[in-house]
Amino acid sequence: MILLLLIGVFLVSLLLTFILRSYALRNQLLDVPNARSSHSVPTPRGGGVAIVVSFLVALSVCAVFGVLPPGQFAGLLGAGLVVALIGFADDHGHIAARWRLLGHFVAAIWVLVCFGGIAPVTFVGFTLDLGWFGLILAAVYLVWVLNLYNFMDGIDGIAGAVAICVAVAGAILYWWCGFMQEMWVPLLLASACAGFLVWNFPPAKIFMGDAGSGFLGIILGSMALQAGWIQPQLLWSWLILLGVFIVDATYTMMHRLIRGERVYEAHRSHAYQYASRQYLSHKKVTLAVILINVFWLTPLALWVGKGGLDGLAGLLLAYLPLVVLAIKYNAGKAEI
Repeated sequence: MILLLLIGVFLVSLLLTFILRSYALRNQLLDVPNARSSHSVPTPRGGGVAIVVSFLVALSVCAVFGVLPPGQFAGLLGAGLVVALIGFADDHGHIAARWRLLGHFVAAIWVLVCFGGIAPVTFVGFTLDLGWFGLILAAVYLVWVLNLYNFMDGIDGIAGAVAICVAVAGAILYWWCGFMQEMWVPLLLASACAGFLVWNFPPAKIFMGDAGSGFLGIILGSMALQAGWIQPQLLWSWLILLGVFIVDATYTMMHRLIRGERVYEAHRSHAYQYASRQYLSHKKVTLAVILINVFWLTPLALWVGKGGLDGLAGLLLAYLPLVVLAIKYNAGKAEI
């Protein structure tokens, strides 16, 4: 049943993306290039809705058949819908940043309530229950991952490709550690993203839009927190898997904050954006990010997941080369 569901999710996402593209073209829902764009031709947007619909339907099927615990289902479904609806509305008009942020925190709090908070965190041999401070930290983390996924959705294929890499690696991680049932939900997310990526891989025929990127951010961020409840070190593994986006977006934001810029405004100063302009190719950068995920972050995440390496040490080891790349490609540097 799960295998059929995986195929079905892919096909539904593939077909729905085609339908959304036709709808966007008919209604002139186009992302028109401007000085802060990384594309050069008007392109339909809003294709990420296909990921949202296909994944949430599959998630509901999993809940009905007992593959997914009720709390996890409610958390992912509720938060995903709230974030996707906010993004969908913003794709069709403009919502003030403060209202978007409020909705994002509501979604994050909903996840924490449904998940029963956050699991105790382990590092350097100690286990620590962070209490209320941990809940505040987790809410901020979820909102940040949600928004950084939006920030990093700036060139063809990168957001969908990274989601597939993270979700498939997360499924392998669960299998590797003996948690067979937990591997199916990440695989369903990867399948939904793959159907969309057929249309979004460079050169993109449709963009994801805020509905899709924000949705992926909150879902992947929530899956990382859920992993901590399964086994404490698995939280570190998921944070390692999200490393490319976390490092680039965080490093860029810090530099923009130091310069006093409005971090919520569109820009082209992420490392991956500078790299795409340097190499004159979205495809090369997207493929490079895939290779980093497959050959660097995934092995480290598996090593940490099996207990061969402390989680914090593994995170620092994984992130250090990514910081070097962020510096090399001028992440956060003011655009001329």
